Amino acid sequence: MSKTIIGSPLPNLPWEDRPAGCNDVLWRYSNNPVIGWNPTPSTARVYNSAVLPYKDAFVGVFRADHRNGRANLHFGTSKDGFTFEIQDSVIPWVDESGKPNPVSYAYDPRFSKIDDWYYVTWCDDMKGASIGMGRTKDFKTWIRMPNPLMPFNRNGVLFPRKIKGNYFLLSRPSDSAHTPFGDIFLSESPDMIYWGKHRHVMGRGGKGWWQGTKIGAGPVPIETTEGWLLFYHGVSGTCNGFVYSYGAAILDIDDPSKVKYRCSDYLLTPEKSYETTGFVPNVCFPCQNLYDAPTGRIAIYYGAADTYTALAFCQVDEVIAYVKAHNEAF
Repeated sequence: MSKTIIGSPLPNLPWEDRPAGCNDVLWRYSNNPVIGWNPTPSTARVYNSAVLPYKDAFVGVFRADHRNGRANLHFGTSKDGFTFEIQDSVIPWVDESGKPNPVSYAYDPRFSKIDDWYYVTWCDDMKGASIGMGRTKDFKTWIRMPNPLMPFNRNGVLFPRKIKGNYFLLSRPSDSAHTPFGDIFLSESPDMIYWGKHRHVMGRGGKGWWQGTKIGAGPVPIETTEGWLLFYHGVSGTCNGFVYSYGAAILDIDDPSKVKYRCSDYLLTPEKSYETTGFVPNVCFPCQNLYDAPTGRIAIYYGAADTYTALAFCQVDEVIAYVKAHNEAF
């Protein structure tokens, strides 16, 4: 048993034990991908999506690329966290008064429960790439909130609770194309509407080429006795295009702008055929993690090759030990 994660038990966590002979800190689900091509009548690919526990089952917000090539968000459910029923219609956003307030496109959602609300952040269109935000209590009425930050920005990730009375949001400012700059920043808010106190968290580069082009926050950070465990993606630019891998960092529990430890080496990089071959090859993009606090088990949902949804597993104490042992001096 582990006492490292500060959180609740999740006895029905989707899980598969480490395969015999595997010494990796993260290991892949043997039946990956869990979502393949053409998952609903109107959608071609579902990936870079987010899943949360709900009662004795699971709910999710899914990035779905439609057959016209445009991305939007769909709601779905699962009994076991492996097999999903995804609605064919997009999430019907409304404003605070209940009037329709649709998005023109939306992708790469993160999903978090804070107090009684379920919050979604995603990449939105605000005259260019920006962070969208919305909330729901019943997965039927979806309230679209004001964009928290100015464009251009991506990878908005909320912390799962207030810190010293404020909400916290990670983001990766960028341009409206494909990111000639790519560092992670932190913002805070007293009410989820007005955001400020922007601070730099960590930058791309370092000794590891796997994160030399840009980095971005991945799943909602996990609260641990060592600090906030953040899985994040890193991108290298090769002669054949970008390669997306992911690693982890540990942020200070009271001031998440302070990085205590950060991977010099990746934890997972494209190797399997569903990661190296697809609509956009060579992509492993983590968007959500689930955990069982008593056992320290973590399941990570990640997008593969901008085509599939896949699962990887790890144990929190092993991840933290790896990050410390491979800490990037910065």
